[in-house]
Amino acid sequence: MKQIEVQIMGQSYLLGCPEGGEQQLRDAVERVDAAMCKIRDAGKVKARDRIAVLASLNLAFDLGQREAALAASASAPVPAAAPAPASEAGAVDDAASETQASQLIQRLDHALAGDGLLL
Repeated sequence: MKQIEVQIMGQSYLLGCPEGGEQQLRDAVERVDAAMCKIRDAGKVKARDRIAVLASLNLAFDLGQREAALAASASAPVPAAAPAPASEAGAVDDAASETQASQLIQRLDHALAGDGLLL
């Protein structure tokens, strides 16, 4: 198994990678790094472990939504609609992601409110 060194939120990690899977792993690292940096840059959460938990929940939530949408589209074909203009579609996706992230942060803050170790 090959090992590659990556950086997530400025910290180096040495990860095992199957042969031929290096680019896929680097893409995953890029998604995790972007998700964690976005949460950190929002300024509401400082602890690296909380940022990691929030980022992983956001990514898992997005994956679950995509899987559900894929399953729904496979079982019940929907007539094709005219695509939204690129700028409008991006704004809707960004707004939805921000809302989802905000809701997850609020839920986690509520759940972890009694645990002073993670603040």
